[in-house]
Formats: sequence, C-alpha cells, structure tokens
Amino acid sequence: MEKLKEKIVRVKEWAATPRAKKRIYVGLVVLLIGWVVFRFAVIGVQNRLQVYNPARAAKTDGIPVSVIEMSRTPGIILEPMTVKNNRAYVSGARAGLLRAGMKVGDGEIVSVASGIDLDTGMHVVRTHGVADGLQLAEFKATGYFIPVHALDNGAVFVVRDGAAHRVPVKVGRQDKDNAYITAGLADGDMVIVSRVADGDKVNVKK
Repeated sequence: MEKLKEKIVRVKEWAATPRAKKRIYVGLVVLLIGWVVFRFAVIGVQNRLQVYNPARAAKTDGIPVSVIEMSRTPGIILEPMTVKNNRAYVSGARAGLLRAGMKVGDGEIVSVASGIDLDTGMHVVRTHGVADGLQLAEFKATGYFIPVHALDNGAVFVVRDGAAHRVPVKVGRQDKDNAYITAGLADGDMVIVSRVADGDKVNVKK
C-alpha cells in the first residue's frame, strides 16, 4: 500500500513538471485531431452511402418515367384560322384539315372550297356565326391522343419488359399541345412522356 502511495506521489510530481505538462498537452492535441479526422471520415462514408446517384439508380432500378396508358377516348385537335366577314383563306394543306360542320367559336364551317381562289391562290373557307379574328376550328375524333412532346420524329417510346422501346406511329393531325395517332398504338400501351432512349431500363412512376 505504501509503495502504491509513493508511485502516486511520484506521478503527481512528474505531472507538475513543465516537461510532463508539455507531453500531456501534445498528447491531448493529437488525440483531439485524431478524433476529428475519424469523425470526418465516418461522415464521408455515410454521405457516399446516402447520396442519390442517378446513374447508379438508372442501371439498377431503371430511369423513373411518367407514362400514359393508351385507350381509345374522345378528343379534340384545334386548327387555327383567321376569319373576316365569315370567310377565311387557307393553304391547300390546311384546307385538307378543315371540313363543313366543324365548330369554330360560336359558329361553324359552312364550306371549304376544293379549288383555289384566283386572286389569292388560297382556298376559301366560309363560316357562319364566327367572329372576326384568329379562331380555332375543332376537329373531334375518338382514338389515341398523346402530348406532342412525347413524339420523337414520327415515333413514341413504349414500355415493354421494363425497358423503353421506340415504336413508329402515324400522326393523323396535331396542334401545339396534342397529337392524334391513327396507327402504331393499341389499347394498354404505356407511352412514355419522359425523356429516354431506345432500350433504356425504366421504372414507371406510380
């Protein structure tokens, strides 16, 4: 017991010397630095594990995409035309998109000339009850309608076996927002409206 007390006294005396104080201080600093480095290393590992990596997720889970399930539904495509005194002048290509009976504002189209007007070189569209100015003729149909941005040079991307497949389609007509598809799609097709490439693995958003 006496020996233990002597050792304790010697340790206290040694700890009181300037040299011992310096060593204790250096040891504490080294210990503190080591703890800080360790904490930063742990945080870095945790961040690498938790940060979302789109490229890694795309390979494992597939690219998250939004889709529209196709079914034959009624829809409207709008054809712009400028009317004055219940008369509009349109090109040959535009004339083929218009027909008598189509609703235009509060009125309707009465006739679409098959031949061109010799003074203007345009086709004359006669209307009834339509105000002057830019108007929209309504083409109504039942079929497949998709957003214009889903089109990719005459094709769409459809989900098949968990991947995006490029499918050629025939566009009957379209306006600034929607396209009316007359061939290439069937009921139940999942048309992708997100940006993808052919063959990409996809994950459909619920």
